[in-house]
Amino acid sequence: MTVRRSAAALAATATVLCAAAAPAAVAAPSPSPTPSVALPSGLYGTKDPTYDGVWRQSLAFLAQRVEGVVPATKSVDWLIAQQCANGAYASYRADVSKPCDTKTMLDTNATAAAVQALAAVGGHGDIVSNGVRWLKSVQNEDGGWGYNPGSPSDANSTSIVTGALARQGQRIGDMTNPGGKTPYDALLALAIPCGGPDGGAFAYQPDKAGKLTANGDATAAAVLGSMGKGLDTGDNAAVEGKPPACRKGDVVKPEQAAQNGAFYLAGALAKNGNHLDLPPMPGADDTTPQPDFGNTADAVVALASAGHKNKAAGAVGWLQKNSRSWAEESGPAAYAQLVLAAHATGADAHNFGGVDLVRELNASGPAPAAVITPSATPDVAEDGTSDDAGLGVWWLVGIGLAAGAGIGFLISSRRKPQQP
Repeated sequence: MTVRRSAAALAATATVLCAAAAPAAVAAPSPSPTPSVALPSGLYGTKDPTYDGVWRQSLAFLAQRVEGVVPATKSVDWLIAQQCANGAYASYRADVSKPCDTKTMLDTNATAAAVQALAAVGGHGDIVSNGVRWLKSVQNEDGGWGYNPGSPSDANSTSIVTGALARQGQRIGDMTNPGGKTPYDALLALAIPCGGPDGGAFAYQPDKAGKLTANGDATAAAVLGSMGKGLDTGDNAAVEGKPPACRKGDVVKPEQAAQNGAFYLAGALAKNGNHLDLPPMPGADDTTPQPDFGNTADAVVALASAGHKNKAAGAVGWLQKNSRSWAEESGPAAYAQLVLAAHATGADAHNFGGVDLVRELNASGPAPAAVITPSATPDVAEDGTSDDAGLGVWWLVGIGLAAGAGIGFLISSRRKPQQP
């Protein structure tokens, strides 16, 4: 999904290789040990948040919102407080009373994820706008973004930033930098042409010689980015399209590049037994492939968003059978990825291989301000009260907010980002 998730997966693989051998379906441990100091009460998860605090909080919010869950006010306040005065976010700031300075490692991925999450929660337009302004100010000459401002563009960072901009209503195809480049230009430069064994895939970045190497993580991210979609926009109501195909052409438009990427992902999943694998650790003696649960979930969202839920069905089934231990060990971001994959394909996030993903995600942080369980008429809330007067689900959410989170905490129903 992003280089942050890839780095976490790589670190987790290192832990596995140093431990006793385990079955391939068993989850790789989280790279973040439980911290020795108390964590903020509004933060999701119990492991060290140094590298993923903002990221996991943001993913948790996105997954909760697609399932009708309103996060606790103190959780939202925690995420807002992490923002620097210039609109940017770092991966995590332990002391927000100290202003950000030149030593603060600003993070485009964390910023873009927080922008998407707060836009989904609603009622924080100023925070979202500040984040968008900063992201636009650090756009690279090629139209893309790197993990940190000024670093070379990569497919993952460019894609998640593109999703954040689209979520705020920016028209990506019209968003040019002084050199006339758009975010789509940066993504298309990382697309591998059709025709070869990896045709349709995206590379994370070119190597030193300029060669593009297929990367499943980058491809899943870039499919969403090339369509101008955010992390939570897998649409379980989308009409199934034609089977994905990799179409050659001298000029490839973003929409076709997304379909080419979907073609690659469908083939990679089918070839690997309905899942993606982690890349091997450099210098590792054990070359047995380890399953990549997170990127498999991301590939499911990408395929569904591109109109190919049928090609994602096998991976959904594999995740339902095998992802439980991984999610338990990895925490809120993992549960969120699985919720988003379930939502994208119409699977039941409350019974995903026997696991209530939404309940587990909610339990990893403060009790939500409101939890609505959609059902047939009459609408029934989680506390068992029914909507005999015909009140809609989102009206009930509003009531829960007013009673439990304060009248000033506004919400908006989940909306799709504007697409060019």
